[in-house]
Amino acid sequence: MYNWEETRDLVNEFIDKLEFEREPRELYAPIRYTLSQSGKRVRPVLFIMAYNMYKECVDEALYPAVAMETYHNYTLIHDDVMDRADIRRGKPTVCAKWGDTAAILSGDTMFVLAYEFLSHVPADKLPSMLSLFTETAKEIGDGQQYDLDFEKRDDVREEEYLEMIRLKTSVLLAASLKLGGMLAGAPEEDLKNLYAYGETMGMAFQLQDDLLDVYADQSLFGKKIGGDICCNKKTFLLITAMNLASAEQLAAMKEWMEKTEFNEEEKIAYFTSVYNKLGVKEICEKRIQELFAKCDDYIARISLPEERKASLKEFANSILNRNL
Repeated sequence: MYNWEETRDLVNEFIDKLEFEREPRELYAPIRYTLSQSGKRVRPVLFIMAYNMYKECVDEALYPAVAMETYHNYTLIHDDVMDRADIRRGKPTVCAKWGDTAAILSGDTMFVLAYEFLSHVPADKLPSMLSLFTETAKEIGDGQQYDLDFEKRDDVREEEYLEMIRLKTSVLLAASLKLGGMLAGAPEEDLKNLYAYGETMGMAFQLQDDLLDVYADQSLFGKKIGGDICCNKKTFLLITAMNLASAEQLAAMKEWMEKTEFNEEEKIAYFTSVYNKLGVKEICEKRIQELFAKCDDYIARISLPEERKASLKEFANSILNRNL
């Protein structure tokens, strides 16, 4: 079996060999640029690790696994347009480098390419895998809309936020694991637990991103710190702070959030100080730990020997220990 680092290397090698030779080249340059930016490759790695738990040779899993990465990057390109983001993974975003029009068009093409890559599976597996992938894509769109809606509201409840991140982030991780298991012929009960594991880990992953956006070392995080604060994004930290704040703190936060012109560093410093005073960082860290404990429960229910599940556990630990 491959460990998660070896699996990531397989994914990177496969992506490096993909050829985008169609014309017009201006359309495919942003796609090559985006896919060449290697990171943890969380979604394809999960797909292949789930497959590898049941089968040794992973060759047939590579194309559909990269479909997960391609689809994910399509959503990021469009996210960056909506968020007016300039930096992604420590490099200029597609919209910053080529403009919004090119970002939208290349993102649309990546969406189609994701379906093309997923179709590289046996004919008997394709209908069920396409069905899950398509439902997942619809759910991600639902989550993105909720996220946009929340930017206009000051009364977002914690449970609403958790459902939004389940849709926007978790379901693609869950689907990646389940699709890998489906391709490998895993038992139905294992597929349910793989999905539940990915869904729960995805929520922990997003809460950790919320935390990292405020408290990470920017050189390690790969994007600007405090971006969520500057655009009034309703994160777990902000929602928790608004629920815990005194009347005076809440009024000051709303005043900052209503400003159209402000010093970014001052705004970030203010909200960070409020989070520190209210213990929001510790509350978020506790919730992340609780979610990862649930992940362990789901892994335990998968009907395989412990050694077949070791890589998945190792990967979860690597995600939990991302740098603050």
